[in-house]
Amino acid sequence: MREHYTITELTREFGISTRTIRFYEDEGLIAPIRRGRTRLFRHSDRQLLRNILRGKRLGFSIAEIREIIAMYKAPPGEAGQLRTILARVAERRDELQQKKRDIEDMLRELDAAEEACLTRMAELGIGQRARSG
Repeated sequence: MREHYTITELTREFGISTRTIRFYEDEGLIAPIRRGRTRLFRHSDRQLLRNILRGKRLGFSIAEIREIIAMYKAPPGEAGQLRTILARVAERRDELQQKKRDIEDMLRELDAAEEACLTRMAELGIGQRARSG
């Protein structure tokens, strides 16, 4: 295991910009070692960055990610962090399930509107185009 990583190495590994890493640093989520103007990231910083990016992919806000990170460092520590993550995952899942239901409802409404238009066009003797989807 390496002792330090440069910002360039992390941007390549995670497919993100240096600006993104600096943003997380400005937000207090990561704190690399500084040697002059050079940032050196420890293995723990790299792991933290991986978790931050995972949190973003799951739809967590910066504030939520900050809260989860802070929990890991203070009592109840990892156990509290894991309970919080489970609760947030359940909330996010519920939100996405609702969005899915909303999209399915909207697609049914669009199908009904399209069918009504096609029926009326047939009544008027207007040529129909093939139905999409």
